[in-house]
Amino acid sequence: MKRNHNPVISENIIWDIIIIGGGATGLGTALDAASRGYKTLLVEQADFAKGTSSRSTKLVHGGVRYLAQGDIKLVKHALEERGFLQQNAAHLVNKEEFIIPCYNWFSVIKYLTGLTLYDWLAGKYSFGKSKFLSKKEALAIIPEIKSKGLKGAIRYFDGKFDDARLAIN
Repeated sequence: MKRNHNPVISENIIWDIIIIGGGATGLGTALDAASRGYKTLLVEQADFAKGTSSRSTKLVHGGVRYLAQGDIKLVKHALEERGFLQQNAAHLVNKEEFIIPCYNWFSVIKYLTGLTLYDWLAGKYSFGKSKFLSKKEALAIIPEIKSKGLKGAIRYFDGKFDDARLAIN
């Protein structure tokens, strides 16, 4: 059994909030609580962002997958949160390019329409405009994709971030 010799825990301090778990959620909650003036204690059994948080996709997306479900409110909220992260940790958030190959014209229309809406919802926090790429352009970027039946591709941008640095910062 390890003993904690940390005087912060040993003192008779009355905490407003005690958070157990130093992953992304715990760290974010602790930061929010402390920034609001609450006396906040964060307890972690191992190392910060060591568990599930260390195995994230590293994407700081705006909920693009929820567009297919028609949940515009959730997408808008996720994009706003992504915008806050861009504002508060711009040094950790970068643009990531995605290419979606399309093998029928319906997919071209569906993805381009949805991702154009996504760009519009992102507003000033958009990482760039979505664009249709011809078959030739798509193959020039990703020569390994199946060319038979390829109509083109949709290029869109989202965000990626350094989750470990965010946790430590």
